[in-house]
Amino acid sequence: MTQRKKTKVYITRKLPDAVETRMRELFDAELNIDDAPRTRADLERAMQTSDVLVPTVTDRIDAGLIESAGPQLKLIASFSNGTDHIDVDAAARKGITVTNTPNVLSEDTADMTMALILAGPRRLAEGSRILTERPGEWAGWSPTWMLGRRIWGKRIGIVGMGRIGTAVARRAKAFGLSIHYHNRKKVSPQTEDELEATYWDSLDQMLARVDIVSVNCPSTPATYHLLSARRLALMQPTSYIVNTARGGIIDEAALIQCIREGKIAGAGLDVFENEPAVNPKLLKLAEEGKVVLLPHMGSATLEGRIDMGDKVIINIRTYFDGHRPPNRVLPGRD
Repeated sequence: MTQRKKTKVYITRKLPDAVETRMRELFDAELNIDDAPRTRADLERAMQTSDVLVPTVTDRIDAGLIESAGPQLKLIASFSNGTDHIDVDAAARKGITVTNTPNVLSEDTADMTMALILAGPRRLAEGSRILTERPGEWAGWSPTWMLGRRIWGKRIGIVGMGRIGTAVARRAKAFGLSIHYHNRKKVSPQTEDELEATYWDSLDQMLARVDIVSVNCPSTPATYHLLSARRLALMQPTSYIVNTARGGIIDEAALIQCIREGKIAGAGLDVFENEPAVNPKLLKLAEEGKVVLLPHMGSATLEGRIDMGDKVIINIRTYFDGHRPPNRVLPGRD
């Protein structure tokens, strides 16, 4: 009996060993052992020779690349929850299916969001640096030294009440925060009741009335600079903003100015407008203890990455078995 030819799969970044091993067992998989980001030329060559492309959020798969793809490329199985790095409409026109890996990173990202919600007002990064970078400065406990702001009893405003936003709300409620949210539509009455959540149809009105803003909406053309200079100016001078979604949702320059001028108390950011570059002015604010910065590690758990890899494998196998993959991304969706 003739053995069926293995599906040729091109993987753009280093994945956990368990995922790569399974990929090699099932497919004719080309790995990226050194984890160096692939160039546009690398991606173009891969798309001309492979049956499946497995990109990540660091790979910009635009209409030009998709148009240059060979006829054998049938599937872009993204190792990501978001798909803003892929021109899904262009892929559909070319007859290429796009899939993603949803619903496996919500809890990990919500954990990190909660960590940043605590880190800013309670000055966690500042306190750690005093012990590690300025040994000898700490003279012992003092009633008025390193005072932060209390979390319990404050209001949190969640921008984007999807799976991650809801997971953040559950954690925040356990910390004694009252839950407010803005979303394209209200969550179910059961979820609202569980969280004792208040829905705001107007984002502007919510921003002016909460103590902490958590950005958890997807990155789409409609959400680019959703937190604009005008909207940031609505926030209270004692308020904090946390972003674990995408950097472009906040006008970063406007945020820096608001914090510098004391119009916002601080921020916790895991994402940036021009990743991997970080605005030097943000780094300066971090040195001054006004912001907490993390290198896009909100979903970075081994368990989460393996779960993502499993979904990629399931999507590939399902597609080439002649069925609709479970995580297909449809064109024209925000």
